[in-house]
Amino acid sequence: MGGHSRYHARPDGRFSFIVKVLVTGGSGFIGSAVVRNAIGRGWDVVNVDKLTYAATAGSTESVSDADGYSFEQVDICDAAALTSVFERHEPTAVMHLAAESHVDRSIDGPAEFINTNIVGTSVLLTAATEYFDRLDESGRHAFRFHHVSTDEVFGSLGEEGAFTVDTPYDPRSPYSASKAAADHLVSAWHHTYGLPIVLSNCSNNYGPFQFPEKMIPLMIISALRGDPLPVYGKGQNVRDWLYVEDHAAALLEVVSGGEIGQTYLIGGGAERKNIDVVHALCDILDKLAPPASGSHRDAITFVSDRPGHDHRYAIDYAATTAALGWSPSVDFEEGLRLTVEWFLANEEWWAPLVERRDAVTRRGLGTGSG
Repeated sequence: MGGHSRYHARPDGRFSFIVKVLVTGGSGFIGSAVVRNAIGRGWDVVNVDKLTYAATAGSTESVSDADGYSFEQVDICDAAALTSVFERHEPTAVMHLAAESHVDRSIDGPAEFINTNIVGTSVLLTAATEYFDRLDESGRHAFRFHHVSTDEVFGSLGEEGAFTVDTPYDPRSPYSASKAAADHLVSAWHHTYGLPIVLSNCSNNYGPFQFPEKMIPLMIISALRGDPLPVYGKGQNVRDWLYVEDHAAALLEVVSGGEIGQTYLIGGGAERKNIDVVHALCDILDKLAPPASGSHRDAITFVSDRPGHDHRYAIDYAATTAALGWSPSVDFEEGLRLTVEWFLANEEWWAPLVERRDAVTRRGLGTGSG
């Protein structure tokens, strides 16, 4: 199998350029941002995506004709299909973003999260390890398996402090538990089988192409449609918000410059109460798409809270900045405005998703566990 000799080594033994990266979940929200950014850097990209409900072809349309872009519709639970993809494309690295990711859906139906996020990750790790073991020396030196995870694996914070790489795992939802299990599997494959891995955990993402079921796009779209703006509980839960393009840039730094076996935390430095985020969105929309009368704030409706709703997340990403030179470049107010402007300009992207109604139906009321 090829040696991937085109990568550029650094004096510290790491490498600074990926020849070809296999991105799982590359048609999803964060994955598509990674794909677009990687192609923009001149990397070759193999997008491996099952195309579930949350994946959209339009999210990678801008790079679909690029010379270095390939697409494979494959389920990460399909071992034979994954083996074939590795053999045909010979990637230098894997960036694993394919996952079921909506907390509310995990409350209603945890089995799918366990299957995709845990079983699927183990199948992908096995295929990657078998491929890695067949590489020659230079190929093995270059190869990386980057697992992309969430800060939700660390549980809930009090009023002070922030997650660090030393924070114990304490997942509270089926989603976060499945991601925590996947994190541990990736670490185990490194220690047991010698797979060269890097791992990252991020705070809440927002930005263009986010599926309408998530809070920020749901609020924007609901306001544009004249629907109520449902806020869980009293809106006092706190999240650290990270613009998706900043996250994608960080992930490319992690996979190309991260130290094998290490975890990197990626945050936006933008802690906000949910109600404050909704108020900010309403104020932007009042200027860019005002309602017939009054303010979009008038449509805010407080609804029953999510079961086990974590109070606060915050990430200390100083170590990532020190190691990789990355820090977020888009502040929250600018990112929120850019996001609203994108949804205003791209109704043809989100309107068909909303018409399915599945995209904006309230979930996670704790009425089922199948």
